[in-house]
Amino acid sequence: MSTKTYKIFSWNVNGIRAVLKKGSLEKLLEEKSPDILCLQETKAKKDQIEANFKEYEELWNSAERPGYSGTAIFTKKHPTQIINGFTEDLEIAKNWDEDAYGTPLNEGRILTAEYEEFFLVTVYTPNSKQDLSRLKLREKLWDPTFLKFLKDLEKTKSVVVCGDFNAAHTEIDLARPKQNEKNAGYTKAERQGIENLIKAGFIDTFRELHPEEKRYTWWSHFGHARENNVGWRIDYFFISESLKKNLKAAEIYESQTGSDHCPISITLEF
Repeated sequence: MSTKTYKIFSWNVNGIRAVLKKGSLEKLLEEKSPDILCLQETKAKKDQIEANFKEYEELWNSAERPGYSGTAIFTKKHPTQIINGFTEDLEIAKNWDEDAYGTPLNEGRILTAEYEEFFLVTVYTPNSKQDLSRLKLREKLWDPTFLKFLKDLEKTKSVVVCGDFNAAHTEIDLARPKQNEKNAGYTKAERQGIENLIKAGFIDTFRELHPEEKRYTWWSHFGHARENNVGWRIDYFFISESLKKNLKAAEIYESQTGSDHCPISITLEF
């Protein structure tokens, strides 16, 4: 009986036009040849980029606001269904317009592709902002709604979710936890959002396979943070408990440049 393998990558590119110009995206696709590549913070619409990756079908969920946010999936395997954003019932159930920055519902933050074995969700979680002015939206609206969205999908089949969660979960996930306890990305509320995913049955794939490793996926532009590896692990792959037996690898690619984030990946076998 033949094995079916999914090599799935995720990368916050911090502007797809920038990584294309640098040649970083082509390098990743050529060297790693992922079956599926999930992107966050694309900051573009499909017709704004000059690239044709012939092996890949391109799925896009771009923000209405130009040059902002956005997600995309480049896939060799044709999905059976595509969902942009939350389902309609979740969008109308809450008052999303109360945020001073506008509604995250038109920022292209979630893109879902359905495959035979699982739903694949890529997410660019709203940043709480340096002054924590978007923390309330995240804690009270975004995180619980996103978890409900994943659990609703899970009623049909297993879920793989990846992307930039804009939070480090525990002390091992950032270089300087004590100095950042009240800062965006490591507040109790943001960490609880990650904890709630895990309590709901989703497995942090990297931590599952590398329980003690201090590895990071994002570095500040200031203070030579990347050179000194003063980083944060804020990009994740979570999977349904039912997929634990299929998880064969979970990796971080710190040497891949082009963005302030680096790519991460998992390998699933069926």
